[in-house]
Amino acid sequence: MKLPAWARTIRARMAITTSAWLFALSALILLGVYFALSRTIDAAPLDAVTVKRFERKPDGTMVYRPGENFQAADLRSVQQAVNQSTLDLLRNYSLIALAAIFVICLLVGWIVAGRLLRPIGQITATANRLRATDLSQRIGATGPHDELRALADTLDGMLDRLDSAFRAERALVEDVSHELRNPVAVVQANVEAVLANPDATVAEREHALVVISRATARMSRLLEDLLATARRRSGSFADRNVDLHGFIGDVVDEHSLLAAERPLAVVARSSPGPVVYADPESLGRAVANLLSNAIRLAPTDSTVTVAGGSTRGWAWIAVQDDGPGIADDEQPYVFDRFKRASNGDNGSRRGSGLGLAIARQIVESHEGRITLFSRLGEGSTFVIWLPDRAVADGPERAAAPPSECPLPRH
Repeated sequence: MKLPAWARTIRARMAITTSAWLFALSALILLGVYFALSRTIDAAPLDAVTVKRFERKPDGTMVYRPGENFQAADLRSVQQAVNQSTLDLLRNYSLIALAAIFVICLLVGWIVAGRLLRPIGQITATANRLRATDLSQRIGATGPHDELRALADTLDGMLDRLDSAFRAERALVEDVSHELRNPVAVVQANVEAVLANPDATVAEREHALVVISRATARMSRLLEDLLATARRRSGSFADRNVDLHGFIGDVVDEHSLLAAERPLAVVARSSPGPVVYADPESLGRAVANLLSNAIRLAPTDSTVTVAGGSTRGWAWIAVQDDGPGIADDEQPYVFDRFKRASNGDNGSRRGSGLGLAIARQIVESHEGRITLFSRLGEGSTFVIWLPDRAVADGPERAAAPPSECPLPRH
């Protein structure tokens, strides 16, 4: 037979279990008292004694008076009979009291269990109100800071993190859709223009191809940034010891042709020594994002410097350009996703909107920091700080990276 829904709840089980234990304990106590009293009381029946009445005559003789006999009992026997009667009453009233105790315990247990399990009800109600598109509901448990309150607070914290993650995912999809819309439209418009005009000259076709190439390069950078984000979140890193001297040289070599197209020069300034524990591919992506921004914004015939070193137990990689610089009020936001800082009077803007944010995420995932030193009209210096593996943890390593720029301008 299937029990009703209320009987299958934790509240009902707690109330019944508590009542059963209290009932059993009360029953044992009363039974112990009853048997203890019964062993001290003699339940022997009363022995009646017939008492005859005599009358003394004046001459001293005793004369029996028939018909005036009466029954009498020993005082001890009377006492025993009274005790036995009291014991019987105690037994009867104890049974009634046990039944009342069970009912009262059941009611009290039901009420107390309901109060104790109230956070569970709040958790269930909140979970039922949650939707995939709305994670704003919270339990908001009140009362003493017990285990259930801790559970409710933990779930609220988890919902906060999930809500933030889902909001970030939705914002990312919306922003990426917006970013891809323009280059896709540019590609489509130029392709349709060329196809619709069979008499287009070679120069017109070449111009359309150049425009399409720039648009596809923009989409390629955006997709690479998205892949870096996905790779970071999946945790698919291959960390190992990385020598910064060779690492910086490789990054500069990869961007030499891109810099020559501007034209400008990219130089490496580092010396052997600093070693960091990192994923070379991810760290290379972070430095590449900084370097590609510098190459795009630096004036022609200038020099972009990529340097490395170690200070106070912190290895650093600096990318320095002679571009327009970034205003002080925009510097706190340059690492935000899809926040492009304007650069001086030329109105140019940095990156795809994801590059600097990706760089910061990669660096922070390696227990490092990224800082910016920039002044309008003088250029910018982005510095990546990572723990130097060549320096053991201890007094030689500062708790935080230095606040000053390790690559001064000349």
